[in-house]
Amino acid sequence: MPSDALPLIANRQARRLLLQAQGLAEPPNRRLDLAGLQALIEQLGFVQVDSINVVERAHHQILFSRNQTYRQKQLTRLLERERSLFENWTHDAAILPSRFWPWWQPRFERARERLAERWRSWHGADFEGYVEHVAARIADEGPLMARDFGSDQPKGSQGWWNWHPEKVALEYLWRTGVLAVTKRVGFQKVYDLSERVIPEAHRGAAPDAEAFRDWKCRSALERLVFATPGEIARFWDALTPAEATDWCRARLAAGELVEVAVENADGSTRPAFAFAGLPERLAAEPEVCQPPARLRALSPFDPLIRDRQRLERIFGFDYRIEVFVPAPKRQYGYYVFPLLEGERFVGRADLKADRQAGTLRVQGLWWEPKVRSARGREQALEAELERLRRFAGVERLAPPG
Repeated sequence: MPSDALPLIANRQARRLLLQAQGLAEPPNRRLDLAGLQALIEQLGFVQVDSINVVERAHHQILFSRNQTYRQKQLTRLLERERSLFENWTHDAAILPSRFWPWWQPRFERARERLAERWRSWHGADFEGYVEHVAARIADEGPLMARDFGSDQPKGSQGWWNWHPEKVALEYLWRTGVLAVTKRVGFQKVYDLSERVIPEAHRGAAPDAEAFRDWKCRSALERLVFATPGEIARFWDALTPAEATDWCRARLAAGELVEVAVENADGSTRPAFAFAGLPERLAAEPEVCQPPARLRALSPFDPLIRDRQRLERIFGFDYRIEVFVPAPKRQYGYYVFPLLEGERFVGRADLKADRQAGTLRVQGLWWEPKVRSARGREQALEAELERLRRFAGVERLAPPG
């Protein structure tokens, strides 16, 4: 059906719906207890984990952006004591609700041969021997770290192609569900058998292929609100666009989904799928949920900005991470934080917590075109920097310049 004949989701509505789904429409200073943190992660679906610690690591920054009362030890407790969360893989390493574990079983199965083939090419035909050796040691001795195995990893090496074979085996066993991360020491994983980490209540039987596809598509669309099949497939990175297309068509025929036209930031429209009832909800509540006007610095790995094409279409914000771009070719900086003000992105800032000097430094600041650097906006940025300073545990803001 042509998009001009479909129910329209206006651009402002689209932005607000996404912010609401992403936990960015609630008051950011409300008290967050453990149950609230668990609910927030369930709402997001996953929180990406990344080792870069320029201000604070990505998973902590993502949660703090949504609630300023969040503290790092809360996440550690849910992961390491309550066991209501676990670490594994979506499009990258991520923290997930433990109740999702059964839905990861088909993923583990798909990964076994694919990863073994890739990693066998790096470490030779005896890869299986390393896997068996590592699994047997952990089964026998209990939780172990990569440093408890082999010492032949080149100093300062980066990436799995330079890992020692036992480290590759550990990651393979983790990615395929045999092992789980029981805790971290510093940022280093401590691995144990999954049955000793994942609570028995969550270790249900693997779903069949149809149930797996339905859950992946349904849970993705719940968090995306409106989406194309390609966007649904990319959310968990566990399905093909063709599988998502088939699901959308079947659910559309069953009356569970509707087609809508989503207005982009430039005024154009794009067809998408949404759950039935959304157009009626927007007709009854055209202003939908207005997010707080506060200015917030988002992690470069924030789930709101993960899909760069969708981000640019809906918010008119062109963003990429330049961590792997050579310094002379960077447009902005190594680790630049998007600045979200209310329902629009107003700029970006290159921030760094210099823990040796005890300061949070602004190494670069760029406002978006047509965004004025008014005094009120500058004060809002200063307030956000002060919140980040306290969260990062440094003593003061460095003066500009």
